[in-house]
Amino acid sequence: IQKLCDRVASSTLLDDRRDAVRALKSLSKKYRLEVGIQAMEHLIHVLQTDRSDSEIIGYALDTLYNVISNDLEEEEQEENSAKQVDDLGSQFTEIFIKQQENVTLLLTLVEEFDFHVRWPGVKLLTSLLKQQGPQVQQIILVSPMGVSRLMDLLADSREVIRNDGVLLLQQLTKSNAAIQKIVAFENAFERLLDIITEEGNSDGGIVVEDCLLLLQNLLKNNNSNQNFFKEGSYIQRMKPWFEVGDDNCGWSAQKVTNLHLMLQLVRVLVSPTNPPGATSSCQKAMFHCGLLQQLCTILMATGVPADILTETINTVSEVIRGCQTNQDYFASVNAPSNPPRPAIVVLLMSMVNERQPFVLRCAVLYCFQCFLYKNQKGQGEIVSTLLPSTIDATGNSVSAGQLLCGGLFSTDSLSNWCAAVALAHALQENGTLKEQLLRVQLATSIGNPPVSLLQQCTNILSQGSKVQTRVGLLMLLCTWLSNCSIAVTHFLHNPANVPFLTGQIAENLGEEEQLVQGLCALLLGISIYYNDNSLENYRKEKLKQLIEKRIGRENFIEKLGFISKHELYSRAAQKPQPSFSSPDHMMFDHEFTKLVKELEGVISKAIYKSSEEDKKEEEVKKTLEQHDNIVTHYKKVIREQDQELEELKQRISTLTSQNEQLQATVTQQVSQIQQHKDQYNLLKVQLGKDTQHHNSHGDTLQMNGIQTEEVSKLKEELEEWKNKHELLQGQLKEKDSVIEKLNSSQLEVGATEQSLQTSRFGGLEHSNELQKELEMLRSQIQLQAAEISKLQMENQKLQVMNTAADPMLGDSGAPAATSSELEARLEQEIKELKSQVKALSEEKESLKQQLDSSTSTVAILQDKNSRLEREVAESKKEQDDLLVLLADQDQKISAQKMKLKDFGVAVEDEDDTESGDQGDEDEDGDEEEQD
Repeated sequence: IQKLCDRVASSTLLDDRRDAVRALKSLSKKYRLEVGIQAMEHLIHVLQTDRSDSEIIGYALDTLYNVISNDLEEEEQEENSAKQVDDLGSQFTEIFIKQQENVTLLLTLVEEFDFHVRWPGVKLLTSLLKQQGPQVQQIILVSPMGVSRLMDLLADSREVIRNDGVLLLQQLTKSNAAIQKIVAFENAFERLLDIITEEGNSDGGIVVEDCLLLLQNLLKNNNSNQNFFKEGSYIQRMKPWFEVGDDNCGWSAQKVTNLHLMLQLVRVLVSPTNPPGATSSCQKAMFHCGLLQQLCTILMATGVPADILTETINTVSEVIRGCQTNQDYFASVNAPSNPPRPAIVVLLMSMVNERQPFVLRCAVLYCFQCFLYKNQKGQGEIVSTLLPSTIDATGNSVSAGQLLCGGLFSTDSLSNWCAAVALAHALQENGTLKEQLLRVQLATSIGNPPVSLLQQCTNILSQGSKVQTRVGLLMLLCTWLSNCSIAVTHFLHNPANVPFLTGQIAENLGEEEQLVQGLCALLLGISIYYNDNSLENYRKEKLKQLIEKRIGRENFIEKLGFISKHELYSRAAQKPQPSFSSPDHMMFDHEFTKLVKELEGVISKAIYKSSEEDKKEEEVKKTLEQHDNIVTHYKKVIREQDQELEELKQRISTLTSQNEQLQATVTQQVSQIQQHKDQYNLLKVQLGKDTQHHNSHGDTLQMNGIQTEEVSKLKEELEEWKNKHELLQGQLKEKDSVIEKLNSSQLEVGATEQSLQTSRFGGLEHSNELQKELEMLRSQIQLQAAEISKLQMENQKLQVMNTAADPMLGDSGAPAATSSELEARLEQEIKELKSQVKALSEEKESLKQQLDSSTSTVAILQDKNSRLEREVAESKKEQDDLLVLLADQDQKISAQKMKLKDFGVAVEDEDDTESGDQGDEDEDGDEEEQD
C-alpha cells in the first residue's frame, strides 16, 4: 500500500498513477483501515489534479467509497464488532469533510455526465451523509447551488444514477427543514410522482419505496412543504395509488410495503399534530378529489392483507377527524353485504370481537373516536340508537349502540374497555346527550325489571371485575358525570355508589389497584364539584365531611394524583391514536387525559373549600349561567337575523336578476319599435315616390304628396300671423288711449299763455309723431291682413282640391272636408297604395323568376343550337371531301375506259359501283403486267 501511494504521489505518467489507484481500489475492501490512513490524502489530490481523466477519477472515488462506507463491512462483520465499524467509517468521514473544499469538489464531480465519475460520486456523497449527516448537510447548504446540483440526478436518463440519486436525497433531507424546502421548490414533488407513476404506482419495485420515503422526509413536520404540496394539486395525483381490484389475493411483499408507505404519506398530510388549518384544507382536498372514497373502497374490499387494512383504517380515521363533510360521507358508506350495513357498524363488530387482531381493534377504536371528534351530529346518531324510541324491535339489524352495549358487558375485558371509551367519545362535550343517555334502560334477565345503563355500569364496577374493565367503566362514568349535574344526581341517587367509592379509595391495595383508586377519587370529586345540592343526604358539604372522616383530605388528593403520575397516562397523553404494545397496557384514552388535566386542580380546590366559599361560587355560577343564557339567547336572535338577512339577500339577488332581464327585454322591445318606425318611415317615403310617378293618379297624388305635414305647417304659419295681428291690435289700442289722454289734457289746461303755448306745441309735436306711428302700424296691419287673406285663400284652394281629388266624395259642391277627415282619407289611400305596391312587387318578383327561368332555358337552347351547328358544319365538310374523292375516282375511271377502248377492249358503260371497283383492280393488275 505504501509503494502504491508513492507511485500515485510521484509518477509523472498518468498511466502509472491510474494503475496504482486501480491497485489501491482492489486492496481497499480487505485492508480498509490501512488504505484509508495512507492513501486518502493522495486520492483527494488525484481528484483535484487529474480531472481530465475520468477513469482515474472513477477509481479514486470507488476507493474512497470503500474506505468510508460501512455497507460492505456490515455484511461481513459480526454483531459485536458493528460499533467499531461504525466508528471507523465515521472517523474517515470526519477526516474527509474537515476540508470543506473536498465536499465542494465532490459536488462538482457529481455534475459530470460520465457514468464512471457520476455514479461513484453519488455513492460516496450518500455514504458521507450517512456517517456525518448534519455536518455534510451544512456544507452542502452553504455551497453555491449545492442542493440544486444534486436535484439534477432525478432527471438522469440512466436509472442506476437516478435511483441512487433518490437514496442520496433521502439522506440529504433527513431532519433538515431548510434543505427540505429547497428540494421541494426545486420541483421534487413533480419528479418523484412522475417516477412513481412510471414504475407502476403500488405495483412498482423498490424504487417506488425509495421515492415514498423521500416524500415522507420532505413532508413530515414541514408545514411549508405540506402547504406547497396541497397548493400544487399533488394530492389529486395520489388517488390512482389506491385503486384495487376485486381479487386482492396474492399481493407481493413489495406491493404491501409500497401501499403501507403510501397510506403513511396520506397520514403525514392530515396528522393531528399539524396546524388545524393545514390539516382541514388537506382533508377537504382529499374528499373533493375522491381520495377518501378510494380509501373507503379498500376498507370494504375483500382479501386485503390485515396490516394494510389496519393502516387504511388509521388513515381514514385521520382524514375524517374533525372534518364535518368527511365525517358525514363516512357515515353514509355501506359495506357490500346483504342487506347493506353501515361501515361504522361493520367496524364496531370487529372491535368487540375478541378473535380479531389487537392492532385492528385499536385501529377501529381510533376510527370511531375520529368519527365522533367535534361531530355532535354523529354523536347524536350513535346515542339515538340506544334510546327506547329508536331501537329496532324486530331485531333484524344490529345498531352501533347495541354493539357498544354488548361490548360493554361482555366477558372480554378488552371489549369492555374499547366499548366504554367509544361510548365516552359519544358523550364528549355534549351535555344534551349525557342527559338523554340517562333514559337508556337495559333488560338484564327475563322476569327482572329493566335497569338503567348508569346503574348497570356501577353494578359491574362493584362486582370486582378485571382492572382493565373497571378502568374503562370509570373513565366512561367520569366523562358522563363531568359538567352534567343531572347525571351526578342520578348517580348519587343510588345509595350504594358513594360507600363503594369511599371504600375503594380508603383501602390500601397493590400497585395495580392504585389506578382504580385514583379514578374512584376522580369520580367522587366530580360528584362533589358538579353537585347541584338537589339531594339532601348528598349535598357538597356532607360529601366533603364524609371524605374527611373516611379517607382524609390529604389521602384523597394523594390517591387522585396517582392517575397523572402513571406511566401509561403519560403515553396516552402524547397523541390521539391509541397505540399500545400489548392489550395489558391499554388503560388510558387520550381525550380522557385532557379531562383529568382539567379537573384535577379544580377538584383539589373544591375539597378544601368551606361552605361559604361554595355558596359564593354557587352564586357566581348562577350569574354566569344567566349570563350564558342571555348570550345564548342573543346568539340565537343573531343567527335568526342572519338567516333572514341571507334570505333577503337571496330575494334581492333574484329581484335584481329579474329586473336586469326585464330591462334587457324593454331595451330589445324599444329597439324593435324603433326598427318598425324606421321601416314605416321608409315605406312612407317609398310610397310618396311611387305615388309621384304613378300615371293614373297624377294630379291627385301630386296634391296628396303635400301630406298632412305641409298642411300642419301652413296652419302653424297662419296661427303665427294671427298672433302677430293680435299683438299689433293691442299696440294700436294702447296708442289710441295715449292720444285720448293727451286730447283731454289739452282741454283741461287753463294756465298761462306761455305755458299753454309751450304745452300746445309739445302736445302737437307729440301727437304728430303718434299719428305717424299710427299710420305706419295701420299700413303694416293692412299688409298682414292681405297676407292672411291670401294664405286663407290658398288653404281653401288646397282643401277644395283635396275634396275634388277624393273619389269617395259624391257632390262637387259639397263643403270642404275637415283636416281630420282629410288625414283619415290620406291614410286610407296610403294603405291602398301600399297594398298596390306590395301586389306590384310580388308580381314583379314572379315575372323576374319567370324571366330567369326563360333566360336559363334560352341559354340551354342556344348551347344545343351551337352544338348542332358545329355538327352540321363538320358533316358538310366530310360530305365535300367525299364529293371531291368521288369526282377524282370518276375521272380515273373514265381515263381507264378510254385506254381500254384504245386497246380494243369492249367496255360496258353502266357498271355498279362494286363491279366498277373490281374492274379497276383488274385493270390495274393488267397494267402492271403490261408494264
